[in-house]
Amino acid sequence: MSASKKPNLVSLTSVNEDGSRYFLHPADVKGKFTLWRRVFGALLLAIYVLLPWIPIGGFPAVFLDLAERRFHFFGLTFLAEDLWIGFFLLTGLGFSLFYVTALFGRLWCGWACPYTVFLEHIYRRIERLVDGDSSKRKKLDAAPWTNSKIVRRVIKHSLYVLVSLILAHIFISYFISIPRLYEYMGQSPANNAKAFGVMLFLTGALYFSFSWFREQFCIILCPYGRIQSALTDDDTVIIGYDAKRGEPRGKKSDSNAGDCINCSRCVQVCPTGIDIRNGLQLECIGCAGCIDACNEVMDKTERPRGLIRYDSLNGFAGGKKRYFRPRIFLYTGFLALGATVLSLFLTTLHSAKVELIRMTGQPYYVDDSGVRNQYRLQLVTKQTEPTVFTLKLTGLPEGAIILGLDKTVTVKPGEESMKTLLVQVPKDKYKGEFKITLEASVSPGDFDLTDTIEFIGPSAYTLK
Repeated sequence: MSASKKPNLVSLTSVNEDGSRYFLHPADVKGKFTLWRRVFGALLLAIYVLLPWIPIGGFPAVFLDLAERRFHFFGLTFLAEDLWIGFFLLTGLGFSLFYVTALFGRLWCGWACPYTVFLEHIYRRIERLVDGDSSKRKKLDAAPWTNSKIVRRVIKHSLYVLVSLILAHIFISYFISIPRLYEYMGQSPANNAKAFGVMLFLTGALYFSFSWFREQFCIILCPYGRIQSALTDDDTVIIGYDAKRGEPRGKKSDSNAGDCINCSRCVQVCPTGIDIRNGLQLECIGCAGCIDACNEVMDKTERPRGLIRYDSLNGFAGGKKRYFRPRIFLYTGFLALGATVLSLFLTTLHSAKVELIRMTGQPYYVDDSGVRNQYRLQLVTKQTEPTVFTLKLTGLPEGAIILGLDKTVTVKPGEESMKTLLVQVPKDKYKGEFKITLEASVSPGDFDLTDTIEFIGPSAYTLK
């Protein structure tokens, strides 16, 4: 990196003084953190690719079927009206992220964020394969457009487009399923214009993001780095530089110098172009590349590892780390409360549903024959085989007439049935508003469901 692009705390390394883009070419590094991060990244990529293929309960492990408004998660099926559970999912993910950040800083960003996983473990690996290591990539950028450079650029960007197409198709398969995706691929794009348009948009967005925008997303667009100061404290474990041990910087032969020999290896491997020796910064994504790079140098200079390491600000200052502190207890309490409430709600979910819904329009009708209410009877099954509902209404006064209620109704797998139900009470039997209950026995599964709704009408005195 040139002297003019020496990292500082005033401006972004990836932006030149005139506002133009400065492309970073982080060097490759070896070490235990890099190894484990690649293993974990490969695991996450495998999960992303395989989830639409793994069948659980007759559906893919994760299948967001927007067309049928059914959402399948690891054997559980949710309907559109069950989406309130998403509140617990989103808040749970949010508090989990706060929890991890309070304990270990931006561990999510460097190790598990999908953007980082795609960029570091796919696209930058392709770039290293085609263009070579960091120094070769810099020379190639500065070189004139020769046949060799053109060929390399064509190969690299063709691979980028191919990978972007694959990732986009996998993403779409979460919403339309793998079999339907194959069916669409064998048809004209005009037959499935919406899905094809989404695929093209995703492909373009992925290609643009990972071929050109890259680390700018983490630095400029992602809000997470900007709120880390509110989520961390002096006891949060972060990646930092031990200034007490490293300063003043100098050569190994200098007896008055610290352990840092100012080789800038930590800067060369940084994917966002910062100097970790300047302290904790917004651009740091916690990838631990600088730790492995510094440990390599420490090994070569026969000095102890850990000049750059995972530690807290208190630890770097010579104090002790505290893992358990008020905010950790607070986040733990919120997570436990949310998990408890969600568990209780999940116990009320069944593989079928019955519901009485009042018809829109006039709430009730009165004529010479009595008081009449009209309802819509909804029967829904989430099961993968035909479901039989055995139905009856209770709570009705003597002489009440029920129209539209079959004793048994069979609903096809994964479908719903809507029927109109009329309940009429003779004038002489009507004593005022009351509740009626729909009782349903469901098979297979052999469980019972109920739903209660009011029968409304005028006051009994007015009716007389």
